[in-house]
Amino acid sequence: MEYKRKKKMTYFTIGLIFLLSGMEYAVILPTIWRYLQTLGAAPYFLGLGLSAFSLSGLLSGPLFGHWFDKTHATKKIILFANLFEIVGNFMYFMGYSKWLLISSRLVAGVGTGAGSSIFGFMSRCTAHEDRSTVFASVMACRQVGLMIGPALNLFLRLCDFQLGPFVVNKYTAPGLFMCLMWTLLQLVVVFMFWDIPPQEEPVAEEPVGEGAGEVGEGEPLIGPCPDILGSYGSVVTPDPPRPSANPAVSNVNLPRVSPTPSPPPEEEGDSSSASFSMSREFLREEVVVLFTAHFVILFNQTALETVVTPLTQQYFNFGELENSIIYCICSVEVIAGFLFVHWLCRRTAERVVLAVGLILCHISCVWCLIFLANPQGNLPWQLAEFIIGVFLQISGLPFVAVAQVSLFSKVTSVKSQGLSQGVRRSVGGLATILGPLWGGGLTGHMYIMLGLMMALLALFAIMFSFSYPRLVAPTVVEHADCSDDCGECRARGLRV
Repeated sequence: MEYKRKKKMTYFTIGLIFLLSGMEYAVILPTIWRYLQTLGAAPYFLGLGLSAFSLSGLLSGPLFGHWFDKTHATKKIILFANLFEIVGNFMYFMGYSKWLLISSRLVAGVGTGAGSSIFGFMSRCTAHEDRSTVFASVMACRQVGLMIGPALNLFLRLCDFQLGPFVVNKYTAPGLFMCLMWTLLQLVVVFMFWDIPPQEEPVAEEPVGEGAGEVGEGEPLIGPCPDILGSYGSVVTPDPPRPSANPAVSNVNLPRVSPTPSPPPEEEGDSSSASFSMSREFLREEVVVLFTAHFVILFNQTALETVVTPLTQQYFNFGELENSIIYCICSVEVIAGFLFVHWLCRRTAERVVLAVGLILCHISCVWCLIFLANPQGNLPWQLAEFIIGVFLQISGLPFVAVAQVSLFSKVTSVKSQGLSQGVRRSVGGLATILGPLWGGGLTGHMYIMLGLMMALLALFAIMFSFSYPRLVAPTVVEHADCSDDCGECRARGLRV
């Protein structure tokens, strides 16, 4: 099968994976609160149930990402991770006790760790200029799932029958349905997913300076330069250039090439070099800012999502049907936002898109502090305040989500994209653990809950304003012009 067709089918399968992840979230979220109530759970179990899913994803993401960096076997990773989704959703369907329900979300969350491998895979297979649009498309697939999920609840809520020893009703049906969907996805991955190579064009056709930074490429540009390149993350100082009889060569200022490199010292310092490169990779200013963006947006989003169901029940007496409609409408808005960001990213820089999202998030949080913390007026006015607040909160999500993940893939090394994306998703997982716990525990103290959200946004705004000049994709540099900084450039993912 030709390369282009394999690539299209592989990306189609990735879209299905994100579609199902969105469907699972949207199918379960509107009903899990009432499901827990039928099992005699206290209110804080809602936060536990949502956080358990994120906790296992937080722990499994870096592991799957490291597995991808070592093997590039994305297909095997996805097939293995999906087994946890299948088992976890079946446990949710069983639902004998509130603790089994929490455990089911913990098991299913392990499967989300494969996302780090998928993002690493896409980072290797897409060009810098196309990455934002590709990521926006994939994230839009998840939002389509978030829109389909509540619509499916309109039909799943009608289930009321017995399946052997198990009861199938409007609370258990989502688990059974998602178990079947993840099982079918396994077949799609087997027959329609390929571990395609990172680039389509042959290396010989690339301009000089492009091939040396790719993973696993063969010949270096200027002779065998092992004492300069070393391993990723290691800083090796080259010997000073020696005078040459040929002035043309001496002007290039090439480093001296050792005739017989000695690998043993490199191997001896491998572990310390790796730990050093990890700290240098993830503690750089621009990376920390992007981590903060990812954490803040997901913390605020999940905290508000957690209180939506109790608030609508308290003020508007909404049930599963009304909440499903709310989530469906919100998904339509987010999909429209991702489509707009898909168009915008082709015409402006990611940091500008990130700034727009930051402004929208601030407007949303201020609105919620003024109108949602203590709703006033009659029922129509309160409902209008609630709808506007939710609309503003969701409007900023696509801008921040796409811009930060695209920029992150560009400012980190291509050789460790799996691990890098795993760490990034773990930061997001931490946010989706703390967000529901914070929101679920403070449904009666909205000023405190929203006050922390506003403080986090203000902190991110300060960091973003100071680091704005550094939030750009790395430039292409020629290896001959890069001597003492060669190790640093490679650590930052520059093509040298």
